[in-house]
Amino acid sequence: MATSTRQQPAWVAPRQPDGSIHLPPLNIWNSLTRSKTAFVPINWESKVVKWYVCGPTVYNDAHLGHARNYVTTDIVRRIMRDFFGYKVNFVMNITDLDDKIILRGRQQHLLERFVSDNTSLNDTVLNTTRAALQTYITKNLPLIDSKAGPSAVRAEVTERYKPILDGRSLDGGPAGDKEAKVKMHIKTVQIATKALESAETNSIMINPFLLETQDILLPYLDAEYGSSVDANDHSIFTKLTQMYETRFTEDMRALNCLDPDEITRVTEYGQQIVDFVKKIQDNGFAYVTSDGSVYFDIKAFEAAQNHYARLEPWNRNDFDLIADGEGALTKETSEKRSKPDFALWKSSKPGEPSWPSPWGRGRPGWHIECSAMASDKLGGQMDIHSGGIDLAFPHHDNELAQSEAYWTQKNKPCDHQWVNYFMHMGHLSIQGSKMSKSLKNFITIREALDRGEWTPRGLRIVFLLGNWKDGIEITEDMVKAGSAWEDKVNNFFIKAKDIVENHSHINGGVQLNGSSISGRDVHQARNGPSVAEHELANALDKAQKELYGALCDSFNTPLAMATISELISIFNGLDKSGLSAKSVGATAKWVTSLVNIFGLNGLGSPDEDTIGWSGVSIPEAAKPYIYPLATVRDELRRKARSAEGLSLHDLDIVKQLKLVNPGAVQKQAGPFVTVADNFAQDIGALRNSQSLSKDVLQLCDRLRNVDLWDQGIYLEDRDGNQPALVRPVTKELLTARQEKEEKDRQKQRAKEDSQKEAAAKADQGRQSHTDMFRTPEYSAWDDDGIPIRDTDGEELPKSRIKKLKKDWERQKKLHEKWVTANG
Repeated sequence: MATSTRQQPAWVAPRQPDGSIHLPPLNIWNSLTRSKTAFVPINWESKVVKWYVCGPTVYNDAHLGHARNYVTTDIVRRIMRDFFGYKVNFVMNITDLDDKIILRGRQQHLLERFVSDNTSLNDTVLNTTRAALQTYITKNLPLIDSKAGPSAVRAEVTERYKPILDGRSLDGGPAGDKEAKVKMHIKTVQIATKALESAETNSIMINPFLLETQDILLPYLDAEYGSSVDANDHSIFTKLTQMYETRFTEDMRALNCLDPDEITRVTEYGQQIVDFVKKIQDNGFAYVTSDGSVYFDIKAFEAAQNHYARLEPWNRNDFDLIADGEGALTKETSEKRSKPDFALWKSSKPGEPSWPSPWGRGRPGWHIECSAMASDKLGGQMDIHSGGIDLAFPHHDNELAQSEAYWTQKNKPCDHQWVNYFMHMGHLSIQGSKMSKSLKNFITIREALDRGEWTPRGLRIVFLLGNWKDGIEITEDMVKAGSAWEDKVNNFFIKAKDIVENHSHINGGVQLNGSSISGRDVHQARNGPSVAEHELANALDKAQKELYGALCDSFNTPLAMATISELISIFNGLDKSGLSAKSVGATAKWVTSLVNIFGLNGLGSPDEDTIGWSGVSIPEAAKPYIYPLATVRDELRRKARSAEGLSLHDLDIVKQLKLVNPGAVQKQAGPFVTVADNFAQDIGALRNSQSLSKDVLQLCDRLRNVDLWDQGIYLEDRDGNQPALVRPVTKELLTARQEKEEKDRQKQRAKEDSQKEAAAKADQGRQSHTDMFRTPEYSAWDDDGIPIRDTDGEELPKSRIKKLKKDWERQKKLHEKWVTANG
């Protein structure tokens, strides 16, 4: 039956578990219903979840938009597995064959051949580039005269496409993806025309020239010579896809995404895809055209009481989307029975790779690839299918139709629901447009990590702060919110670890068999929990319930993150002297478990009995030297700040820092040993000091602010007799120091400017008021030196004399002050 152009067909809920099985009350936003539906796996007895995700098309490096998709998918997968306890069978495909890959592989091959044939910037290169530029402009920037010269082209672009360059559409409305694509074409043309101008003046070499013009040369060379490429040599395409698949895997691991349980590749499924298409044809839902292509018959499918476009029926007549789904190499044919019909198998044209089939040599259509591979690995029905929201129509809708057509019985209505839950991840946007390869408005994952613009943890936090199904816009506020959350949790872990692991200082702690037990713990064992203990326990219980509810509510990570933040805020506001190591440890370990579940801590497991994530402790190699050093420094500071001050005998405490033979020190520990040794020597050199306490305090400050800081360690001095908190230098501390240093610089500059201004003002008084007007501008003066005639001997107007007299009186006061100041 034809699906309404607006209404989705009915969704069939999975078989419900019997009373002996208790599943989490998880609801998932399901694209098949556009609502939250209760999640029940097909195999609820074993809690196995069958999940297929559309993987990358490997013809370029992955960008942050891909990171949004795959990191968010990884977060949900981890929650399913590590929080709800499902056994997730996670299958991902690699699209290593489609129109984009064929084009890119062929273009790179032709460009390499072109470069090999032309090793200098000769006439062939220049004429080919000019022709390529004209073709590119005609196709992509039709308002421009393609035959104009380079400088004229740029001038026309600026004039005719001004609204788009100003961030609007040509009709003055808001800009969207189409305008972003035009901007991309403008940038390509501007770069190419500048390169051509440079070539005409012999001011550019062949390699940089080709680099700046390749975006216009690639499509031109392919249009001219693509059909001549020997496509039977599959290495033309596989060397591209294998390289970028390897790089994609490296990028995902760098972002701490779990490897898929299974990976499928299109090029490894040639015969299975042929068999899949053949069965759809045998079931009466496909037909063959004269060139040997096979198309899905939407009318026949709907006539058999099936539903087409389950996900986005309102887009079924969007022929731009349909054409995009068919691929750039697919030409419209008059033999299609219905315009929306899509290719299951494409006959290969010259220059395209091919495989044998009953219909002649050809290659798979894009949509059929996932249907065949997912069905092979997960069978006739799966629990979850996921991918980016841009794949919903036509790709996923076509997947659903052809898979249901495959799994149905011939000549019988299809009551088969191939996917129970469809999850679509929201886009990552930049300046209002989705980040994509086709728009060339992307930052690759490698660039973002290498430049330090993002860290794997920071990026994941930002995605956690947004709902998985909603779009995210990269803004300064978004970046600040992510950094603030990370800093807050980082500081919490540092403080919690200090209380749990080093809390003997609290209320007179004691040592038992090498384990520190605080006086507060002893007090609570005798008198019961404090008010702070009750408040923390209640806050933890409340947070655990709220977080469980948040994750049951379609993986509501923004609420989960807010819940963690609120718990930490309550902890920060409590009197730490009223908290036991046990209660703080329980709270910190629960938060640690969550950050591990969310993938924020490398390989950290949710079952680990530890506190914190990587980066909250100083290096292991530093601990044997820095902790004793910090203890010695604490004692020296305490006595130096006391009323009695330091004695020479007190300096002997540095003997505790006596080092082993430097040759026996591990290489990683070397810098920390040097810091400790230098501090001990510097303290020892103060025995003849006339201001011992002051000098010791200065060395203690230098140790904190310079020596250890340069090694990535900070000693955070605290009030009272609490020892300094030994912690790593974090981004937050670096930022705070940079801001303080900038304020100090501004203050110093202001002081210097003020001094210069005062000096200049004081210097103004050096000149005597009686001489200040004795210049060629005047020819006569009165007894006080005030001018009365101009240079031509004419009397000055009274108004002019009056003004000069005021200036004379002002200078007189300045000069008298200067005389007084300078004797």
